[in-house]
Amino acid sequence: MDLNGFMEALAEEIDGQYSEYDNTKSIIIVPLNDGRFQTVLGQKRFNEKYSQEAVEFSSKVCPYDDSIDLKNLLEENVNFCHAKFVVVDDYIQVEAACFLETATESLIKEIIIEVAEMADVFEHKLTGVDVH
Repeated sequence: MDLNGFMEALAEEIDGQYSEYDNTKSIIIVPLNDGRFQTVLGQKRFNEKYSQEAVEFSSKVCPYDDSIDLKNLLEENVNFCHAKFVVVDDYIQVEAACFLETATESLIKEIIIEVAEMADVFEHKLTGVDVH
């Protein structure tokens, strides 16, 4: 699968914006309700545990600080279909991944939209602003 080509076509379909970093990484700025936007990074990675190429999607929510109830965020994970909360480099993010061998375009679109929407909901809930 040509991830960057797919991401570019999806950005056009949803009236978003597309930027390519290299042949394994690109972003889409996803337009959401109320004039809000959320950036989703897509990148191919080899999953060592399963010895398969995967594609991962992530979107930043906000910087982590001790006032954020991580237990509550973990409990919220059950409300997502594909995505989950993670903490990376002191940032709370929403991420999802799938193996390229079994991924369909409709699945990847579903994942990207869920990651964008959930990151935006919790960005707004935790910070009150549209940052990413």
